[in-house]
Order: sequence, then C-alpha cells, then structure tokens
Amino acid sequence: MGKQITEMLKGTLEGIVLAILAIRPAYGYEITAQLRERGLSDIAEGTIYALLVRLEKRGSVAAEKVPSEKGPPRKVYSLTDAGHDQLDEFWSTWNFLVERIEQLNDRSERGEHR
Repeated sequence: MGKQITEMLKGTLEGIVLAILAIRPAYGYEITAQLRERGLSDIAEGTIYALLVRLEKRGSVAAEKVPSEKGPPRKVYSLTDAGHDQLDEFWSTWNFLVERIEQLNDRSERGEHR
C-alpha cells in the first residue's frame, strides 16, 4: 500500500474492525483474514491484536476464550453495547466526511479549484 492509504487506514481501522465484529464475533486472525479478503493485505496481525487489546480495555469489545481444535484456546471478540455505540458514531462521522470530500471532488472536477 502507498503511504497515503496507510495513513488513512490508521484513522479508520478501529471502525473497520468494529464493523467486522458487528457482523459476527471473531478472533484476531479471522479479522486479519477478512481484511485481506477485502484487499487490505498489508495490515499486520500484530496491528489487529494491539487494536483489539485497546478496544477491550475501552470496553468496546468483550473477549471470550473458546477451545480450539488445534492448540490453545482462542480469544473470540464480540461487540459490547459501547462498541455498537462507537460503531454508530464511526458511521455517522464517516458519512459526514464522505459527503464533504465528494463535494470537494465534484468542485475539483468542474475546475472550481483555481
């Protein structure tokens, strides 16, 4: 990924992970795999695990240890009520920003930038 997309992802990754967990609970590797399936292949697992720890400390997600077929139990994360509220706020903010950016893009395409 280029530097610009990396910087933009830093500001939105938390909301993206919350959106994935709103679909269904998942463990860290599953979240990373889902991100990769969506074309976000340069996000390291360590980044996701660190983010999940922060979200858990904040009360946005809850973790439950679930037995694994292979190896030790896995921590499966799910959204709490606070996490749902945070996700709602993320989508409101996202929609606000998208509208403003699209307005700027429309003006730029019409040559209003000069």
